Amino acid sequence: IPVSGGQVEARSLMEVTAALAGIQAEANCPICLENFRDPVTIKCGHNVCRSCIEQSWEGQQDRFPCPVCRHPCLQWHFRSNTQLGNIVEIAKLLHITRSKRKEETRLCEKHNQVLTHFCEEDLEVLCPLCTQLPDHQDHLVRSIEEAASHHRKRLTSYMELLKKQVADFQKLVTSQEREPSELRKKVEKQRKKLFSEFEHLNKFLDREHEAALSRLAYEEKHVQQKLNANITAFSESISTLNNLLKEVAEKSVMSEVKLLTDIQSLQNRCE
Repeated sequence: IPVSGGQVEARSLMEVTAALAGIQAEANCPICLENFRDPVTIKCGHNVCRSCIEQSWEGQQDRFPCPVCRHPCLQWHFRSNTQLGNIVEIAKLLHITRSKRKEETRLCEKHNQVLTHFCEEDLEVLCPLCTQLPDHQDHLVRSIEEAASHHRKRLTSYMELLKKQVADFQKLVTSQEREPSELRKKVEKQRKKLFSEFEHLNKFLDREHEAALSRLAYEEKHVQQKLNANITAFSESISTLNNLLKEVAEKSVMSEVKLLTDIQSLQNRCE
């Protein structure tokens, strides 16, 4: 099937457009989804806006995860990517240039006519001849400018929704990443509290132990003093009884007169 020059030009234009779209996508920050502003490169190799990564890492202390691959950086460190910044500016210029190209360069592949309309039912770009085909009869067909404006607004609303969802999930991820740090702080605080309580308890037990030992020593000394006093008293009693026993023994072998002399005093002492 012969291919017209217009069809070749249209296909080439589509290829260039796709390439430009790819460049434009690569020029966007993965956090804010906008063109890079002051791009920086973090340790894992991903690029982000300086303000975006600073906001993402705000509040982090010991781990700084990449918002794309979650690779943990051990310190707050990134470097400016001047070359990427220049590429972003070139991508902006290419986008402006592409936007300024006249739409009439886009040709219908069937009729080689300028694409001027859009079918909302089939979501197809049409030329004037396409609008007359039975396939699009009774369909909502708008001018390409009106349709583009309508869908651009829808895409903008999608972008805002997606940005909000990305931000919400980013907050959730940041919150989850902060929890281990908060948990470590709570555990450390509880550990110090328990250590302090056990230290006070040990000091109290030491004091009680010393007091108990002191009381035991006092009681031992007091009991020993009483025992010594009893032993002394018993020894004195034994000595007195031995003296009396000796006197009675001597008295019992005396003559009758001597035995009976002063017997009353001796008997009283024996009783």
